[in-house]
Amino acid sequence: MLVNIDDANGVRTVTLNRPEALNAFNEALYDATTIALRDADADPSVGVILLTGTGRAFSAGNDLVEMQARITDPDFQSGEYGFPGLIDTLTDLRKPLLLAVNGLGVGIGATILGYGDLVFMSSTARLKCPFTSLGVAPEAASSYLLPQLIGRQNAAWILMSSEWVDAQEAKEMGLAWRVCEPDDLLPEARKYAEVLASRPIPSLMAVKHTIVEPTRGEIAAAAKREYAQFEVLLGSAANADALAAFADRKD
Repeated sequence: MLVNIDDANGVRTVTLNRPEALNAFNEALYDATTIALRDADADPSVGVILLTGTGRAFSAGNDLVEMQARITDPDFQSGEYGFPGLIDTLTDLRKPLLLAVNGLGVGIGATILGYGDLVFMSSTARLKCPFTSLGVAPEAASSYLLPQLIGRQNAAWILMSSEWVDAQEAKEMGLAWRVCEPDDLLPEARKYAEVLASRPIPSLMAVKHTIVEPTRGEIAAAAKREYAQFEVLLGSAANADALAAFADRKD
């Protein structure tokens, strides 16, 4: 299973389960995660959604092998939902989303934090937005969400530098709410998730709606701008060189 599901005390834990690829998102994982989040949002027994990863990574971001295939393979098949479907689902979630970042978070594995209502990070976790090192544009509406969340200068550094940010730096910036020792990460995240899940679900959803609704139009507009820039840059000389270098390292 690409995604594991566990229910307890009104909390649905969705665990990315592609550890051999550091939970990198290929089309199949995008689809499986989208379906899992939509199902949790629609299930009346679920009050809170907790997303985490298996193994030493939260998610290594987009599967770069598939990214290269998207450019070079005329028969490449996109998933039913793909990346856009996941972003639309994250934007439209009505229930609280908690993230437990258990390890490396790269690309969408970092920008997804912008959609978290509460973010917990392992003390050994690190984040990177490698867009400039790949010669592409930001994604997941991060060009809007990160400045809103952590300020323009912190967002500019993360999005422009392609450098690592450790858990403590993420907390100081406001990307993470709690930093936990690795063995304490899931118990701590579940403890807080269960507190929220003990509250009336319609009230939880009302609070989230009033917080998120004013930003949904801005998120959609940012995503549209990013898609346009990504389309221009995908397959450019810088992007092709970066993907070729990655492929060489894999061989």
